Amino acid sequence: MKTQINILEMIKHKLIVSCQALPEEPLHSPFIMGRMAYAAFLGGASGIRANSVDDIREIKKQVDLPIIGIIKQVYEGSEVFITPTMKEVDELCREGADIIALDATDRARPDGSTISELFPAIRDKYKHQLFMADCSTYEEGVMAARLGFDIVGTTLSGYTEGTRDRSLPDFDLVERLVNTVSVPVIAEGGISTPEELRRLFELGIYSAVVGSAITRPMEITKKFIKAVE
Repeated sequence: MKTQINILEMIKHKLIVSCQALPEEPLHSPFIMGRMAYAAFLGGASGIRANSVDDIREIKKQVDLPIIGIIKQVYEGSEVFITPTMKEVDELCREGADIIALDATDRARPDGSTISELFPAIRDKYKHQLFMADCSTYEEGVMAARLGFDIVGTTLSGYTEGTRDRSLPDFDLVERLVNTVSVPVIAEGGISTPEELRRLFELGIYSAVVGSAITRPMEITKKFIKAVE
């Protein structure tokens, strides 16, 4: 049985591959994401990030790697959609996601609460669960660590209203967080090349998540087409 310490050790200084496909994408299917995760495992990945209980359940059949689980759920009137409420946290805990990631930005959640109000209740309810904070700014990362998140990630830098001008990967944000917070920092967002990944590890990250550059062939194809148009 994996423990919190074991899970963190399994991903330390290693690559996590995000295997996700939204409903409008051609690879959207638990079966395909399971095979994608298996391919990532064969390639050397030490962890998987996955969206939805169905995908996580299938991926667990294919690989015995730590899984960072999320549920993307859109609620009217809120920009927060990565594991936005206690409902999604409950579902991921029941499924046994090794790490649960949720939006830890300062934006209002669907019920109007902030992460500072919601997370203490989550932490109290699930004392032995590992939680990752998907942040967009340095201030959010520091706050997440203070709130008791086990991991701080740079996932949402470049994807919020206040950070859309950031170039990705956000090396500056990574470096500031690594030098400030006492919990592991996972770099995520816009990592497109092995060289960028190497630089992030040189900055002292605990691990990194790479998604689109590995597991989204439609987006990869678009980049090549754009280069020759």
